[in-house]
Amino acid sequence: MLKTILIIVISVSIFGILFFLYVKRALKKQLNYYLSKNNKKKIKKI
Repeated sequence: MLKTILIIVISVSIFGILFFLYVKRALKKQLNYYLSKNNKKKIKKI
């Protein structure tokens, strides 16, 4: 019983960490895109 619960907890935590890293990378990529787009607009105004 304890072994089964331990396997479930470990697998869920590994999945959670991988999902967190994926979302973090996707948000960083999207943020960099919008920041570079915004910087291009500022450069054109000057």
